[in-house]
Amino acid sequence: MSRAQKLAQDAAEAAEVRAYQTDPDVVALRIERVRRQVDWMAWSGIVLGLGFTMTNVQTFASADTAVWSLPWLAAWVLDPTVSLVLLAILRAEQVTARYQVRTGPWVRRAKWFTLAATYVMNTWTSFMAGEAAAIVLHSVPPLVVFVAVEAVTDLRDKLTDAVLVAAGERRVVRSVEGGRRKLFADYLAEARAAWAPGVEITPAWVRQETGCSRGLSPRLARTLRAEVANG
Repeated sequence: MSRAQKLAQDAAEAAEVRAYQTDPDVVALRIERVRRQVDWMAWSGIVLGLGFTMTNVQTFASADTAVWSLPWLAAWVLDPTVSLVLLAILRAEQVTARYQVRTGPWVRRAKWFTLAATYVMNTWTSFMAGEAAAIVLHSVPPLVVFVAVEAVTDLRDKLTDAVLVAAGERRVVRSVEGGRRKLFADYLAEARAAWAPGVEITPAWVRQETGCSRGLSPRLARTLRAEVANG
């Protein structure tokens, strides 16, 4: 086998491997594995952070009550009450973010309220005592939980976007005229021709005007919006 033939064989094998690696189903499977890892690590951090705050909240709620008295025991219920509501919201957002379903304003308000309540109860004693080191110590876990709660929802949404974009970029659509593959530039040209001043450029509008896939429409909308913004 000559060198040219060897290179041609290597190129063919590489093309075949790349075709499988970039297949939408393979990409989706890889992203699902990453999603599981992200969920596992984020949930572990959130649960550990909330577990750390439990004793501080119990100390805040029990105040000077006698150990093992009824008020002292009831104080242990306060933090789990708030944490369970927060975890329920996060579990629901885990599903809604996967399918990119937007929740109402009360969901975010409830999430922020539970996080704020946990932070205040966790740090109140330290603020009253004026102990800077204790304030920092008891502030870090609730703030980490707060940041993680906001970040993990956005990450799930973007991971879903990644799957849709991969599927949209690989989707082959044959136009009626001539049987030619309809490319991204063709869709963009159609959307550009259909747009008029005052029309809001959304993925739904792009799909309606061009008939592109749901995975490709967000990218088309972003590109067209950028063109309009640049005049």
